[in-house]
Amino acid sequence: MAFFSKRKSLEQLTLDSKKHGLKQCLGPWRLTMIGVGSTIGAGIFVMTGTAAANFAGPAILLSFIIASIACLFTALSYGELASTMPTAGSAYSYAYTSLGEKFAWIVGWLLLLEYGISAVSVASGFSSYSVSLLKDFHIHIASWLHNPMIQPAIGGYGKGIVFVKSLDLIGAGSVLIATIFLLYGVSESTTINAIIVSLKIGVLILFIILGFHYIKLENLTPFIPSSTGPMNFGIRGIFRAASTIFFAYIGFEAVSTAASEAKNPKKDVPFGIIASLFVSTMIYIGVALILVGVVPYRKLNISDPLALAIDYMNMPNLAWILKSSAVIGLCSVMLVLLYAQSRIFYIMAQDGLLPPIFSKLHPKHCTPWIGTIILSLSIAITTAFLPIDIISDLISLGTSLAFGIVCFTVIWQRNVHPNIHRPFQVPFGGFKIKNIWIGYIPVCGILCCLTMIFPLIIDMIYSLINHNPLPLLLMFIYSVIGVFGYYYYGRKHSILSSSKEK
Repeated sequence: MAFFSKRKSLEQLTLDSKKHGLKQCLGPWRLTMIGVGSTIGAGIFVMTGTAAANFAGPAILLSFIIASIACLFTALSYGELASTMPTAGSAYSYAYTSLGEKFAWIVGWLLLLEYGISAVSVASGFSSYSVSLLKDFHIHIASWLHNPMIQPAIGGYGKGIVFVKSLDLIGAGSVLIATIFLLYGVSESTTINAIIVSLKIGVLILFIILGFHYIKLENLTPFIPSSTGPMNFGIRGIFRAASTIFFAYIGFEAVSTAASEAKNPKKDVPFGIIASLFVSTMIYIGVALILVGVVPYRKLNISDPLALAIDYMNMPNLAWILKSSAVIGLCSVMLVLLYAQSRIFYIMAQDGLLPPIFSKLHPKHCTPWIGTIILSLSIAITTAFLPIDIISDLISLGTSLAFGIVCFTVIWQRNVHPNIHRPFQVPFGGFKIKNIWIGYIPVCGILCCLTMIFPLIIDMIYSLINHNPLPLLLMFIYSVIGVFGYYYYGRKHSILSSSKEK
C-alpha cells in the first residue's frame, strides 16, 4: 500500500488554503463566467464540425448530450469536494487528501493535458478564425505563418502525417497576448473575461436564432449515418465523437481551481460549477443543431465551421461579427485555461512537487507571474508545431482520467471522513457493500469517463496499425516525462515527505 501513502489531511488542506496569499475577490457570477468562458471555446468554434464530419454526422447532437451527461456526474462530484475542500489546485488537491502524493502528481500531470495543452487547441482555433476574418478585409496571411509544422497526410491521420515548412505563429502569438492580461491580476482579468463571455454568448445565441430558419431536413437525414470504419459513424461513431468533444466541457472544472480566490468558496464554487455546465450545454446543442442542419455534415471538417454555416445562410454581415466574436472569445478561453493551469502549478510548487519559481507571486498584482510566463512560452511553442486533431484526443484522454479520479475521491472521502460538514452533497445518495459507501452519482461518473476513454484508445491503436504512431508516441513521451519528473524532483522535494521524515 506504499503507493497510497503520504496523504494530506483535511486539516493541512484547510491550513494551506488560509495562507495561500492570493486575493479573494470572486463571487458566484464571476466564477460562472470563468467556467463558461473556458467552455465556450475551441470545442464549439472548431471541433464540433470536425467531430460531425469524421465520426457522428447529424448525430453529433447525441454526442453532445452523452458528453454533457458524463460531465454532469463529474460536476456534481466536483461540487461536493469544492464545498468540503475550498482550496486551489482542483482535482490535484482532492487526490492529495484521498489517494496520496503519487496520485496527486498523476492528476496534476493530467491536468496539464486538460488545461495547458487545451490552450494549444484554442490557440489553433484562434489562428484559423483570425486568418479568415482578415481575409474578409482583403488581408491575406501567408500559409507558413498560420499552419503547424505537423499536418495529416492525404486521407487523414489514419494514413499518416507529413511535415511542412510552416509554423503557427499566429496561434503562438495569441497565447502571449492572453498572458499579458493574466499577469495584471485575477480581478482585472476576470472582469475582461466576463465582458468577452457576454459578447460571445450573445453572438452565438443570435447565430442559433437566425440559423434556425435555414435548417434543411435533408441535411439531418440519415440522422445516424451508416458505419464506414471502426469508429466512423454508426453508434460507435457517436461515442467516438463524444470522446473527441469531451474536452470542450472542461470549463466547469476550471471554477474549482479558483476556490482560493473566491469570496465564499463553500457556496459560490458549487454554484459556478453547475451553472457554467448548464449554460454551456444549452449553447453547444443549439449551435450543433444549426451547423448540421444548415451545412451537409461531410463539409464541416474545417477549422472555421461556423463561418461556413453563415456562408450557406448568405449573411455576410453576420459573418464578420461571428468571426470577430470567435477571435475575441477564444482569447478569453486561453485566458481562463492559462489562469487555471498556473494556479495548479502554483499549488504543486507550494507542496514542493514543482520548482519554487512556479509559486513566486508578483509583489503588486499577487499573481504567480514567472510560472505563468514559463507556462505560456511552452504552450506557444507547442502551438507552432502540433495540429488540433491530435491535441484534442490527448486532452480528452487526460480529462477523462482526471474526472474519473475526482468521482472516486468523493467515495473515498465519504468513507474516511463521513461526519465532516458538506454544504453541498451529490444527490440520490448511494448504497453500502460491507459498510463501504458507494454513491450512485460518483459511480456513474467513473463509468462515463471510462466510456470516453475507450474510443480514444481504440482510435490510437488503429492509427498505429495504419502507420501513424504519433498519437501513441506523444502519449508515451508525455507519460515518461511525468514519471521522471516525480521520481527525480517531486518526491525528493516534497514538503509533506520532509515534514513526515522529521
